[in-house]
Amino acid sequence: MTMPDPKTMTWRTSSYSGDNGDCVEVARAEDTVYLRDTKNRAGDHLTIPCSAWRALLTELD
Repeated sequence: MTMPDPKTMTWRTSSYSGDNGDCVEVARAEDTVYLRDTKNRAGDHLTIPCSAWRALLTELD
């Protein structure tokens, strides 16, 4: 599978981010979720399966 270009992906701020500027942005492509730091958009990002992302969000609720 070819990874999409992060520059062309649709990113949004996670609803779990706080109001203190410590934000995480998420983007989804096929069965993968991409995570990055809002303050360092050009930096590295995490790539995890959608199933793992759903499990994490379930634990946070």
